[in-house]
Amino acid sequence: MTGIARRPLLGSLAALGAGRAIAQQAPTPAPANELRLGALYPVTGPLALLGDESFRGLELAVEERNASGGLLGRSIRLVKGDAQDQAQALAEVKRLAAEAKVGAIFGTFASALSFAATQASELAGLPYFELGAIADAITERGFRFVFRTCPRAADFAREGVNAIPDALAPLLGAPPEGLKLAILHEDGLYGQSLGTAQEAQAKARGLTLLERMAYPLRSTDMAALVQRLRGLGAEVVLHTGYQNDILLFYRALREAGWRPRMVIGGGAGYSLTDTARAIGPEFEGTMNVDVTQFAVNERAAPGAAAFAELYQRRYGSEPRSGHSLANFAGARIAFEAMQRGGSLDKDRLRTALLSSDIAEGGTPTGWGARFDEKGQNQRARPSLLQWQGGRLVTVAPAEAAVAVLQGRLGARG
Repeated sequence: MTGIARRPLLGSLAALGAGRAIAQQAPTPAPANELRLGALYPVTGPLALLGDESFRGLELAVEERNASGGLLGRSIRLVKGDAQDQAQALAEVKRLAAEAKVGAIFGTFASALSFAATQASELAGLPYFELGAIADAITERGFRFVFRTCPRAADFAREGVNAIPDALAPLLGAPPEGLKLAILHEDGLYGQSLGTAQEAQAKARGLTLLERMAYPLRSTDMAALVQRLRGLGAEVVLHTGYQNDILLFYRALREAGWRPRMVIGGGAGYSLTDTARAIGPEFEGTMNVDVTQFAVNERAAPGAAAFAELYQRRYGSEPRSGHSLANFAGARIAFEAMQRGGSLDKDRLRTALLSSDIAEGGTPTGWGARFDEKGQNQRARPSLLQWQGGRLVTVAPAEAAVAVLQGRLGARG
């Protein structure tokens, strides 16, 4: 295991305060001892909550690194960019490269934004570290300087669909092929990527897939979709959407006076405590597939609890989801590769990153690090989760679980 797993997580709080990276928009000249890195996230708009949560993980990784001496002998300063849509993501990459003169860019959480931003960064010859967006296509275009530290949509689909025959069907007392499934997703790159992979996985496992439905990202009503699901007799719904979509979906279920036997979310808003609070008891039992969350066996994710404590001290609240943890762990992997490479030269950095060899369990998410030629981390995998007692708890894999899967959707009354 490399030094990344042994790096002290908390360190001196005083040193963290003194070495804290300050995100700025203005392209002022950088001091000779300062290393500028771009941080491109949705800062405004409907995705801002998870964008900010993701940024906080990167920010904490930078503060930790600065407190221990910086990177390549220099203090890191994050230069923020706002990517509310694809056009803005393209423009911000160009600004970060040409005006702010960052050495690399980190981001981005949302797949459609990342897909556009990484295209611009590759054209500019600027290394891009994707820490949270999952669409498979991001690393399938033959780009040499795009690197993803988190799992892909195909990994999410495999975990979610396999849970139906392997874990859920026995709890419901039904043969796997007898359960009626439906796939529901937003029609952007995130939803399309995960929905396509779920459909293929369901067919591979011989499950009964009734229908796959897509809806516009900016939908304001899901009543018709819920009535369609009800009419089909859907028993398990795999839903991929952002926070507002989830709120609309559960509102439509409540207004229809109907719900399936189980809903399995595809990450994103399904992991937010804000979502669970907004929906209330009806969200109890909802399953989810996502990056590592905080109710996890510490032996499988060493440092997750310490990160949550650090987050609490820094921001005055508990983490809103595990997206901050994923960005923190991913940034650490990138920083270690940069240090080994000895510079931010894109070719040397690629060589250093592709030589990363961190065993699973070597990062606070429980992931390892081993990149293929496409820049995809092969040792990152999602977890199977469930909302139980108002908390999102890990139920699989077994070594990471802290609770047993329950086969009931909605609070017991």
